[in-house]
Amino acid sequence: MTSGPDNAWHRPGANTYRLRVETLTAAQIRASFVNCSKGEAKRANLPDLDAVPWADLDFLGWVDPSGSSRAYLVAERDGEPVGLLLRQNPAGKGQARRSKLCEVCLTAHTDTGVCLTVAAKTGAAGKRGDTTGIYICRDLSCSLYARGKKASGVPKLRETLPVEAMVERTRSNLDDFLRRVLAG
Repeated sequence: MTSGPDNAWHRPGANTYRLRVETLTAAQIRASFVNCSKGEAKRANLPDLDAVPWADLDFLGWVDPSGSSRAYLVAERDGEPVGLLLRQNPAGKGQARRSKLCEVCLTAHTDTGVCLTVAAKTGAAGKRGDTTGIYICRDLSCSLYARGKKASGVPKLRETLPVEAMVERTRSNLDDFLRRVLAG
C-alpha cells in the first residue's frame, strides 16, 4: 500500500495518507491490529470483504456482529494498514433523546447513532490500561456519510464545502484520533 502524488494528500507535519483504502485481505486486516493481542485479532469477526465499498472508504470500520461492545477500524498510516480494536458504549442505556454529532465526519444522528468509542493506547500507556476516546458514528460509516452515500435520518445542515473538503476533514479528524491512540 504505497502513496504517490496522484492518490495521496498531505498536511504539513503529518504523514502522507491515501485517498481511499485499498482492498485488504483477512490476513492483512488481522495482522494490522496494534492495540490488542494476536489472539484477539484472530478472533475478530470480519465483515464480508467482498461486499465492502472499498472505493468509497477512507478507513474500514465495522461493529462486531456478535452483539458485544467491540468494533474495529483499519486505516492506512505510513503506507501500511493500522488496525484498532475499539469498545463502544451500549446503545440506548441512560441516553437522552437528542441528536448527536460525530467528531470524525460531523454527521448528526438521532438517539444512539453516535457513541463514545474508546481504544486502548499502544505501547507502555496501553499496558497501563490507558485509553482514548471519540464520539463517532456507531456504524463507523463516516466515509459514506462524508460523501453523501449514506444518510443518517437527521436533516442535514447545509454546508458550503465541496465533498472533497468534507472528505479531507473526515480524514484529518480520524488522523487526530489515530495519533492519540498511537502516541502510547
